[in-house]
Amino acid sequence: MDFSELYNHTAPNLCKFSPSGKYIATTVKYRLVIRDVETLQIVQLYSCLDIIQELEWSPDSQYVLCVMYKRATIQVWCVDQPKWTCKIDEGPAGLSFARWSSDGRNILSTAEFQIRITVWSLVNRSMSYLRSPKFPGTQGISFSPDQKYVVIAERKDCKDYLSVYSCESWETVKTFKVDTSDLVDVSWSPDGSNVVIWDSPLDYKLLVYSPDGRLLSRYQAYENALGIRTVQWSPNSQFVSVGSFDQKLRILNHITWKILAEFSHPQELLKNPTFANVIVYKEVGVENSPVSSLDGFPLQTKYIVIDDVSNVSVPFVKPLPDKPNPKVGVSLQSWSSDSRLILTKNSAMPTALWIWDVSKLSLLALILQLQPVKTAKWDPNKTRAPRLALCTSNGKIYFWRPNGCSCVVIPLAEENGIEFQVNSLEWSPDGNSLLLIGKDRFSSCYLPDDW
Repeated sequence: MDFSELYNHTAPNLCKFSPSGKYIATTVKYRLVIRDVETLQIVQLYSCLDIIQELEWSPDSQYVLCVMYKRATIQVWCVDQPKWTCKIDEGPAGLSFARWSSDGRNILSTAEFQIRITVWSLVNRSMSYLRSPKFPGTQGISFSPDQKYVVIAERKDCKDYLSVYSCESWETVKTFKVDTSDLVDVSWSPDGSNVVIWDSPLDYKLLVYSPDGRLLSRYQAYENALGIRTVQWSPNSQFVSVGSFDQKLRILNHITWKILAEFSHPQELLKNPTFANVIVYKEVGVENSPVSSLDGFPLQTKYIVIDDVSNVSVPFVKPLPDKPNPKVGVSLQSWSSDSRLILTKNSAMPTALWIWDVSKLSLLALILQLQPVKTAKWDPNKTRAPRLALCTSNGKIYFWRPNGCSCVVIPLAEENGIEFQVNSLEWSPDGNSLLLIGKDRFSSCYLPDDW
């Protein structure tokens, strides 16, 4: 396993692989830096009008979109043609968000106060308007897998609606009212056959619609309590996983839309068939290991396997009853690329990561960290066995594979007396490397083929 040197950046959320996996885009104030993935040499360097606050690669990796909200301006750069430029100025309407369309030749920009979405064509310089979007960002919008349609959540006369638009003409194909009091998000299934929406945490409601507006199913696990927190489709479109504030993950099947499994996150792993074959990995400090000057935790750690699960007690942080947005419930869930495994994290148990085997409806592994888990992501390569990478805001990265857990210390974690802490990470599209992102620096980790 090899690590690159540390490179500077000024926005941790703006370090991104290109969809092709050939480039890495980062920002240094008003500069956009494009690097080669293998050598990390600078391929292109662009200067924007102001500090870059958002960037996104086009789906074909040819263009990079840079957003400057203060100026209500979008600048687009072409990697293959450095002299080609594009500037979009929203003017008095303001700018609250911008993103690529699924074809990579149109840009969707949302005006302030969700007045409208403007579709800017890079091909013929035309404009189209989509009225009354409910949300300014990625929330409330979902493209069909075939890239022909987009569904957008709208709010009209204090009612929620879904509108389906053609991505070719940007004309309305279908608009229909949905049975929600305050719709939170919408998600198109990976096979394009269904659209799932869900209500705010105040009303537990999950609705499944066909793209033509027919209500196919309605699901409500309970009433009179905080409801849905996260929803996600499995990559094969056969399951919908629903994480709730009651600290449970429910998996619905795509045929009857009934519960296939219900996974709880207890403090004690009591005698339960769901936990019968679980392997518990616990991170512990190595004896005589030096201590970090930033967080006081050991710099060198390892995993031990706990054989007797009856003695396992998962650290639990009781949410404060007088504070809004309680840290409880399934806040993180993610399917493996083969749709066989799903990981979850309960906000009230920030140091624990649960890995479930959906084919056996049981808990496969429980990972207990010394520090709260910040990011956990699956290897996107479908040809390999499932592989998981996670970080906990320190100088190490952690891996889980079916044959065990491992902890890797980053060689350049301490440079010039300053510790490099990995706050988030991102897999390359081919799964051969990882982008390790800190507060103001990043590094690339290259994994061996046989690892």
